[in-house]
Amino acid sequence: MKRVLFFGLLASVAFSACKKSSTTNQSATDISGIKTISVAFDQLASQPFTLFRFSDSSVIANTDSASNSWDFGIRFTTFIVNSYAGGPGNAGVIMQNNIFDSVKSAPTSGYAYDTTSAQRAIKDGSWYTYNSQSHVFVPKAGKVFIFKTADGSHYAKMELLSVENGPVVPPAQTPTILYYTFRYSYKADGSTTF
Repeated sequence: MKRVLFFGLLASVAFSACKKSSTTNQSATDISGIKTISVAFDQLASQPFTLFRFSDSSVIANTDSASNSWDFGIRFTTFIVNSYAGGPGNAGVIMQNNIFDSVKSAPTSGYAYDTTSAQRAIKDGSWYTYNSQSHVFVPKAGKVFIFKTADGSHYAKMELLSVENGPVVPPAQTPTILYYTFRYSYKADGSTTF
């Protein structure tokens, strides 16, 4: 009987150790892929920003805007990063003229921050061209965003692939939503190598 209890206890401890180890590995998994998020088509800036977090590829509720649980946000064509005037985090960004697959590492310095609401890290118009005939925003080719995340200790790279208009509302014929599609790669281990 004592032997059975001993082996049962030993198996339980071994199972717990394995379970703990696999959870640790899952949290240190790099994430990459293509994501589409919806953003309010709001030229008057009355809607909240759509907030995104790289570490789990998720849109964050705007009720968490005063936390460091998000990395960047978009409203219409305005980007914010979670730093200074943009939010309480330590996020920064570098926009490079480059090819996404050619960016092999993130710099350790030189990041821009949202120092004021007028001095954004990502300047409006720097990443797109606007077609006044079709009313479409087209991301400029060869622009790669390298982010230091809001926690200040992880890195991601991102490329905007497209911005699509959502449903149109008459009589103004303006869309209600913009759909941003981007690809990205996030380093979960905190390294700078992509």
